[in-house]
Amino acid sequence: MTGGTAGVGRATVRELADAGWDVAVVARGHAGLDAAVADVEQRGRRGLSAVADVADHEAVERAAAQVEAGLGEIDLWVNCAFAGSLAYFWDTTMDEFERMTEVTYYGQVHGTEVALRRMRPRNRGVIVNVGSAMAFRSIPLQSAYCGAKHAVKGFTESVMTELAHERSAVKVCMIQLPGLNTPQFTWNLDKMPRHPVPVAPIFQPELAARGIRFLAEHPRRNMWVGIATAYTILGERLAPKLVDLYLGRMGVSGQQTDRDTPRHGSNVFAPGDEDADRGAHGPFDDRAHDHDPQLWASTHRRELLAGGAAVAAGIAGAALSLARASR
Repeated sequence: MTGGTAGVGRATVRELADAGWDVAVVARGHAGLDAAVADVEQRGRRGLSAVADVADHEAVERAAAQVEAGLGEIDLWVNCAFAGSLAYFWDTTMDEFERMTEVTYYGQVHGTEVALRRMRPRNRGVIVNVGSAMAFRSIPLQSAYCGAKHAVKGFTESVMTELAHERSAVKVCMIQLPGLNTPQFTWNLDKMPRHPVPVAPIFQPELAARGIRFLAEHPRRNMWVGIATAYTILGERLAPKLVDLYLGRMGVSGQQTDRDTPRHGSNVFAPGDEDADRGAHGPFDDRAHDHDPQLWASTHRRELLAGGAAVAAGIAGAALSLARASR
């Protein structure tokens, strides 16, 4: 699990351990790593920490080797680490932009590569690449993050087709997330006058964790979490120009608040949880939803399809009966 010390990653570490998984956490911050492993062990499972910057392929390879030496063969790899900002593109230096791209995009490339090198010879295993509604619809002030998430989607789909070509049993999945109440908004690179806030509606990270665990156990190509993810993606498909205009008018102010939220400094170049654990939640518990109809629909797709088929069959049967009666 990369990025498993905070936010969605941390919530997923707990969710997987609750579901009976042994969990290794790959991240940079020592305090966050220690606390995440403690979460796993408190749930009666084996935990392991591996210090690595996911932008460094050799470091990720060393982490994977450490995980297999300590916990055994890797059956599941979750790429969740990222670095982000709240800044206009023209106020972002190239060093900052490249670093965010390396962590958010190449971090998933590196994780996928080291996992596939182990899983393909065994012909089993699941990889989950954590995406975003912003892989389909970019927003202002997050150009590096949006670009990286678009790249993750394109990269992942290409790998899926290559595995399909060789009829591999290894599964690569994506999960697309909405705005979440995570520590991201206390340590991202911020160059705006007011405090960062997730794009509303805001959801709790445990919803994403449930989706990731579901994919681990029931792998599929893609999953959406958050009703906002659904209407963002569908809105982009139906009326992209209108979405451009709306975001140009509302997207900048909608990502800032006058609330005096904690600021721990940017984690783009250095971990934000080296000396203090930040946990899974950010400062917006009072605004975050802990239920989501989209996640329920995503995890009950078979029941919904079966119900729809039954309804369709009933309608067809009624229509046939009416037709016979009218003869």
